[in-house]
Amino acid sequence: MEFGKCLCGAIEYSFDRSKVISAHHCHCKDCQRVTGSGKATIIIMSKKYFEVNQDPKFFEVLGEQGNHVVRGFCPNCGSGMFSYLKEHPNMVFVKAGTLNDSSWLKIDSNFFTDSSCDWNRPVEGVKNHNANPGLASNLMMAIKSLIK
Repeated sequence: MEFGKCLCGAIEYSFDRSKVISAHHCHCKDCQRVTGSGKATIIIMSKKYFEVNQDPKFFEVLGEQGNHVVRGFCPNCGSGMFSYLKEHPNMVFVKAGTLNDSSWLKIDSNFFTDSSCDWNRPVEGVKNHNANPGLASNLMMAIKSLIK
């Protein structure tokens, strides 16, 4: 099992690493704003394999490509914990920086590379997507979540 928590420790979560579908760096402007950095590193998995000890405070925004992005934050310390798309509620996007140990994590691709900052360029050696990888990739994620 993998474990993570917010900065103050009020919200804790766990999941089985073998159920992770993929991991990515997202360089979209929303992720830059919400993290206060050049990107968000997200781990994608089926929500059914993700356990959290209490619900965070949720905020919803309309993403660049028309999806409703729902982000969960600790109401005490403000740490961004995870998010999901209203259009794909069975998937969860865990913020890798909240893991207790992220040494095992391997990045599969970079999203929204066109929005990346010169001071925080996309990781080389992995696939780059100028924007969100799109419907085909989202369908593959959904299928993988059913298989795992």
